[in-house]
Amino acid sequence: MTTFKEISGKLIRTLATDPTPASNYEGQIWYNSTIGVLKGSTFTAAAWSSGGALGTARNDLGGSGTRSAALAAGGSAGGGSNATEEYNGTSWSPGGNLNTARYGLGVAGTQTSSIAAFGYGPPGGLPASTTSEDYNGSTWTNSGNVNTLRYGVGDAGTQTSAVMFAGQGTAPLGPDNNSINTEEYNGSAWTSVNNMNSHRRYIAGCGTQTSALGAGGYGPNPGGANSTISEEYDGTSWTSGNPLVNGRMLNAAVGDTSNALIFGSPTTTESYDGTSWTNTSSPLAFGQIRCASAAGVTDALAISGGPGSATSEFNPSSITTKTLTTS
Repeated sequence: MTTFKEISGKLIRTLATDPTPASNYEGQIWYNSTIGVLKGSTFTAAAWSSGGALGTARNDLGGSGTRSAALAAGGSAGGGSNATEEYNGTSWSPGGNLNTARYGLGVAGTQTSSIAAFGYGPPGGLPASTTSEDYNGSTWTNSGNVNTLRYGVGDAGTQTSAVMFAGQGTAPLGPDNNSINTEEYNGSAWTSVNNMNSHRRYIAGCGTQTSALGAGGYGPNPGGANSTISEEYDGTSWTSGNPLVNGRMLNAAVGDTSNALIFGSPTTTESYDGTSWTNTSSPLAFGQIRCASAAGVTDALAISGGPGSATSEFNPSSITTKTLTTS
């Protein structure tokens, strides 16, 4: 009779306790001598699943918060929208409206404490307003003016310590009127700080005011192109990093300069480990163009996008321990 050892050349290990699930135990089998059962580890790939749909269909909106307490504000629904919605991890409900309807805006913070700034107004019009707005969980209040009119900006940080960058608007401009401007917000006023290295608009942003990541976007060359450029901000200056795998714009990102995800259109999702970008997980069910983001790397939320009202939730890869049976 052929034995397992003769087939594989190895004996099944005997362990008194199950090992902690980790990559070095992926696909391993062992016998737990304490409880007398055969066990093994299985790998589940990262994947996106459907979340609750927005009440107001729109794209090019701003998002902040966590997956169980997210905020979506503004956007385009045939023109600038002032709609705000709050997510409880299952469904969306209306919040207080923005004072200035706009899309292509930046939003940073939490569901009960966010800053919204920049953005574009009616189709063919000028950027919506120089005014930024603070949200307290129910009402938006006009706050300090931004220094440069722009839309399609990247954003990072909190209501009292935010940074927003790039976009399309006013000088200093590069090809296609793309900007390299960066501005920081301290809870009451905006200050222009050091510029990015590459002119882009509709760039994905994430992180904090002192550890921000700006990736992708449209530009910088005349005629435009989906960019693979990635830059890191340390609170003082921008440094060019390794490029994305895919050229992309109108995307969203979560995380910071040491651990991040970028997603949207194309449907591929890329992860960042602080050095390089890698394609990861199954794709979004569709390209969520001009989507917003909330939460962190392990529980990212892709809010709305091209089709209008869909929300997608990210489930990271995992290694789990299972009892092996004959069934």
